[in-house]
Amino acid sequence: MMDVAKTNKKTNTLRRTIAKHKWLSIFTIIVLCASAIAIKQAGSSIAVERSQLIMASVQQGDLDVVIDGYGVLTSNKQQLITTFSAATVKEIVLKPGAPVTANSVIVKLENPELEQQVQDAEQELTQLQANLRQLKLNNQREKLNEAAALAEIKAQFETASLRRAAEEQLAEKGIVSDLDFQQTILNEKQLKERMRILSERNAQLSLVHEEAVNIQQERIKQQQGRLNIAKSRLEKLTVRAGFDGVLQRLSVELGQSLSAGSEVALIGSITDLIALIRVPQSQIQQVAIGQAATIDTRRDKITGVVKRIDPIVSDNTVEVEITLPSNLPSSARPQASIDGKIIADSLKNVLYIRRPAGTQSNDTMPLYRVLSGTQSAELTPVQFGVQAGQFMQLRSGADVGAQFIISDLSNLHTHKKISIQ
Repeated sequence: MMDVAKTNKKTNTLRRTIAKHKWLSIFTIIVLCASAIAIKQAGSSIAVERSQLIMASVQQGDLDVVIDGYGVLTSNKQQLITTFSAATVKEIVLKPGAPVTANSVIVKLENPELEQQVQDAEQELTQLQANLRQLKLNNQREKLNEAAALAEIKAQFETASLRRAAEEQLAEKGIVSDLDFQQTILNEKQLKERMRILSERNAQLSLVHEEAVNIQQERIKQQQGRLNIAKSRLEKLTVRAGFDGVLQRLSVELGQSLSAGSEVALIGSITDLIALIRVPQSQIQQVAIGQAATIDTRRDKITGVVKRIDPIVSDNTVEVEITLPSNLPSSARPQASIDGKIIADSLKNVLYIRRPAGTQSNDTMPLYRVLSGTQSAELTPVQFGVQAGQFMQLRSGADVGAQFIISDLSNLHTHKKISIQ
């Protein structure tokens, strides 16, 4: 019984080994067949209708490396107008797009408080001016009183001098006593001293009056300044353009209440314009300040120069500023849509072709090359150089006159050849 069991175990192991080799052979055959089919399919040709293809021939010559962009014309000089004080929009005189001069009225605002401030300032100024006139009259009256007092003292002094002279002779003869004569001399000295004091007082009084007038005039000057400020704020309720140009934006509505510093309008120059175009981020490294550019307004072409390259990337594009000449055609208007071309370089005697779909600068990719004298095309690797607008420089894989299919046929690249019908 033990010998029978061992015989059965060896038989089962042998069967399993044979089955394993059988399935391995079947799998190998399947793989070989699939590879053969794939190789055969890759080398086979597939038919494509000519109407579905875009073809281009290789050319040779000078090629400008042109960077295409799009954008708008904008004013080189702009002025944002804001309110100087809180106000309400009373009247809208001009609307966006209207040409303006420096004195053109755009909007009229109103603020009753400013009007009251002007009236109060005018009344205060009038009162100060009246006070100045009153001060001058009082000063004149005081001067007259002091002059009269001085004249009276002078008269008394002269009388005392005459009396002293007369009594001096009489005193020598003994007619007038020494006591009376000494009293006359003392009276003359006192009057002389009073006259001196009054003279000095009159001189000081003139200085005091002059300073009082100066103080009052300074008050009037300060009040005049307050009035001028109030009037200026009131006048600025009539919003003017400030310089010749065009009203590009109006930010207020009739009856709207505005706080101080609120935006009212944007004024831009008409003749002094610049172009702002957006260039693909992938090509911006070829753009440099000082390069020549051409701006197309759809009616005219304007030459310009690259002035500034924005460091910020937005939506995979970079903004480039182009300066324009002062003498612009009539089609050049602020906010007009434009196309721009920047001449980044000039390639001499190179091979080039219309840009195939999906190609990038300095890239290598296969293209279907039309075989001369046949209706078939063969997949050929091509090395590209820089992109020049709608053209691509060719560095290898092509010669002059060769015809390539530049349509997107990446889905057919498993076929080395295609048949054109």
